[in-house]
Amino acid sequence: MTMKQSTRRLTAVLCAAALGLAASGAAWAQKTSLLVYTALETDAMKLYKDAFEKANPDIEVKWVRDSTGIVTAKLLAEKANPQADVVAGLAASSLALLQQEGMLLPYEPKGFKELNPAYSDAARPPAWVGMDVWAATICFNRVEAKKLNLPKPETWQDLAKPVYKGTITMPHPASSGTGYLDVSSWLQNMGDAEGWKYMDALHQNIAQYVHSGSKPCKQAGAGEFPIGISFEFRAHQVKKSGAPVDLIFPKEGLGWDIEATSVMKTSKKPDQAKRFADWMASKEANQITSTWWAVVAYPGVASKLEGIPDNYEKLLAKNDINWAAKNRERILAEWSKRYEGKAEPK
Repeated sequence: MTMKQSTRRLTAVLCAAALGLAASGAAWAQKTSLLVYTALETDAMKLYKDAFEKANPDIEVKWVRDSTGIVTAKLLAEKANPQADVVAGLAASSLALLQQEGMLLPYEPKGFKELNPAYSDAARPPAWVGMDVWAATICFNRVEAKKLNLPKPETWQDLAKPVYKGTITMPHPASSGTGYLDVSSWLQNMGDAEGWKYMDALHQNIAQYVHSGSKPCKQAGAGEFPIGISFEFRAHQVKKSGAPVDLIFPKEGLGWDIEATSVMKTSKKPDQAKRFADWMASKEANQITSTWWAVVAYPGVASKLEGIPDNYEKLLAKNDINWAAKNRERILAEWSKRYEGKAEPK
């Protein structure tokens, strides 16, 4: 081979390598951005994002996060011009409402048959697919309670006793999915008249309705108020941090909802959105979920969590998610008329 031929070949190899690098760079630059609306706890979001993007390096997840009620209101307000590609970690009762509005794309993700069907939409293909169950839990600060001579409550009815006046915080049901599952459960299980009568009595003892399902338990853990109506994920985390809180699971049954994933009907990236839904239904995603949740959609994955009783799943109260969705507007309007005066400023 002559020097000239060798030079030409080297030049060709270098050009090919440069083109390959350029193509690779272009592919990287063309990574698809997926807009995912969520009410997931911030503790969990990074783990889901990192694991999904590792398995799908051509897709980047961009979260828009807020409390359940705010995300639900945002999606409904954007109905004429939807922005989200996927909704993940939102209450099934909210997703059922979006489905009633015709906003979701029914889709059965890969591996769906491995999941517990009780925790997903009953239609086939399902409009939403469950990730985990979350349920009401009372956080009781035994140190602060002792200072005030407060007995430890065992039931929802106990919380309505005059001895607890001004000592309880709970989530606002329009802002928080946890707040709404509380109110919806009381109405479903006590009946409409008795449910509102109970909330009238409970209201006398409420210090503040806050705009987060986690905050009441954090407040109890910090000693700001001795009692916070919250949910088991945050209760477990607060107890694990060393706060002097006991977790109480009222004997009448726990209000509950399901964190779930849905593909938006109007997504301009349906293939990538479906891949995200596939991954959220995977065993790997459920293993991440089981870090914090006692009940997950993939059977056999959940692990024992400190403070959560072994019969936790059996404590879940009667709950019709579609009823909760259909009656949401009516319930929130009535609740606001009665109790909005103690709402935390936004």
